Formats: sequence, C-alpha cells, structure tokens
Amino acid sequence: MKKKTIFILLFIFVIIGVIFFTFFKVNTSKNSKIGNNTTSQEIIDYILNINSYEAEIQVEVNSNKNTNKYKIKQEYKSPNESSQEILEPSNISGIKISKKDNKLKIENTNLNLSSIYENYEYLSENSLDLSSFIKDYKEDEKSIWKEEKDQIIMQLEREGKEEKLFVDRTTKKPVKLEIDDRNKKAMVYISYNEINIR
Repeated sequence: MKKKTIFILLFIFVIIGVIFFTFFKVNTSKNSKIGNNTTSQEIIDYILNINSYEAEIQVEVNSNKNTNKYKIKQEYKSPNESSQEILEPSNISGIKISKKDNKLKIENTNLNLSSIYENYEYLSENSLDLSSFIKDYKEDEKSIWKEEKDQIIMQLEREGKEEKLFVDRTTKKPVKLEIDDRNKKAMVYISYNEINIR
C-alpha cells in the first residue's frame, strides 16, 4: 500500500512538473519574442555593439533657407577609425574625410589633393556618423527606445539636438537617422541605402 501511494504521488509530481514547465516555457516565449525570434532589447544591444560597418547613405539637410542633398559612402572601424567620401553631387564628389586616432585627413581624389590635421579640435563631432549616434546614446542617461509597427526607434536629446535612429526589426539594421538641430534650425534626414555590419 505504501509503495502504491509513493508511486502515485511521484507520478502526480512528475505530471505537475511537466505541465508547469511546458506552460512556463510557452508563455515566456510568447511574451518576450518579437518578429524574427529576437527581442527588441536584443536588437538594441546588437546596434549598440556595432564595431565596424560600411554604408552608403542619402543625406538631406533642410534649413530655413534651403535644402541640400548628398550621397555619401561611410566606413567605420572601432575604436577610432572612420571615413566619409562624397559621391554626389558631382561638383564635390571625390572629397574624402578620414580620421584615425587624433589625425584628420581631408583629400580630393579627383584633384589628387590632401591635407592632414593633427589633434584637430572638433575631431569627435560628426552627427552624420552612426558610431557617433551610438556613442551619444550610450552616454545619454535619458536615451529611450520604443516600438512602432515593424521598427524600433532609438531616441536621445543632447545640446539642443533630438536624434532618432529607426531600426528594422526583421533585418536588425538601421533604416534612417533623423536629427533635429534646434540651435541651427535645421533638420537632417539620413537614409541607409546599403549598410554592411561586421
């Protein structure tokens, strides 16, 4: 009789354990996963840990006087190496700005001209660079993110500027960056036509 009772109780505990484990596992996966089996927080962490990338971007700068459009090729390698080359408009294409550590190099590949500046004062200021947004986002204690349809929007406000990075939840890649510079009364829209993250 004792053996039967122990066996039945053991069997009941095993059944309860299996039901509890199955329910808990299914419920957790429903609540924490989004889209392509990746949580929004995992996508944010992925963006914040980008070490190098190549991108072709379309930049539109709107001020109260006019609108300018540029096509730019960007490259970034952590920690301190980046470059930007203007592809369009044709009158300034070939201008390349690269920085490594504390050296800034400006060259015009079409005219075979170049200048190097050491310890350049504004070397770290580059709002068009994705790595600058990532750095500012990490440093800003008030930076936030939110979900909107099939995108995650990372947002920060610093020194009179509001910046929003839109990330596609499926590809986990940046789609566009919007910069509202209230001090200069300008809006900058950056579209990532192509981006390869390594």
